[in-house]
Order: sequence, then structure tokens, then C-alpha cells
Amino acid sequence: MSITRRASARYEGLGKDGKGHVSTGSGVLADQPYGFTTRFEEEPGTNPEELIAAAHASCFTMALSFGLAKAGFADGTLETTAKVALDKDGDGFKVTRSDLTLKASVPGIDEARFAEIARGAEKNCPISKVLNAEISLDYQLNGG
Repeated sequence: MSITRRASARYEGLGKDGKGHVSTGSGVLADQPYGFTTRFEEEPGTNPEELIAAAHASCFTMALSFGLAKAGFADGTLETTAKVALDKDGDGFKVTRSDLTLKASVPGIDEARFAEIARGAEKNCPISKVLNAEISLDYQLNGG
């Protein structure tokens, strides 16, 4: 089974003076602005690293949800934040890390079992697998 998703980007002008728009096939993002100032400064709009952070947080959280369900847990709440770092790399830049911070409430689970399932989701969600960066996971478990 292969699932294909799509997104598109258009950039008008070059370098710092250019301005772009990014859209997703689902329509969730439609002509969202991006450019130098949304990436390296604080102008409103999006940037590739923010989109990677959103993808990583959602992918990991879903993978953990499925892992917990597979282990027999039927209820819980998972909330993940991802912080993606963009660092200078030679003449360019590189995403060097993605730090996942998770708040979880899963009734009936013990800390060791939760840690095992969470670490598996961290390593095996598709976005973790595609990132060529250090990935960390810090979590807080309540209701275990």
C-alpha cells in the first residue's frame, strides 16, 4: 500500500527579496505566505521548519496512540510539541534536531511500559524515519 500526499510552493523573486506561498493538497494550507522574513525573522507566515515540526508532532502522537491501542489501552490523552532546530551548516543550513515534548494521560499504564511504547513511536513514526537529525523525547505521564 502506498499513500501519496502533495503540497506545492511558489516563490516569486529571488533570495531575501523573494516571497512565496505554500499550499497543501487537502486545502488545509492555501497560499500561506513564506519567505526569508517568515523563516529567519518574525513576520507572520509559515516556514519549512514549522511545517516539519507540525508533521513530526502529529506523526509521533498518532504512532504512540496506535502503539498504546495495540498494547491494549483504550483511553488516554496525548499532547505533543515539537521544536525543530535549523542551524548553519557550511554554506547553507540544516535541520539538526527535533525535540518532542509530550504530556500524556493513560489510565492503567505503568511508567516502564509507557516509556517502551513511547520510545518505539519516537523511533518508528514515518517522520522520525525521514529526518536526518537528532531526535529527543521528553515526557510527563499522569494517571499511570
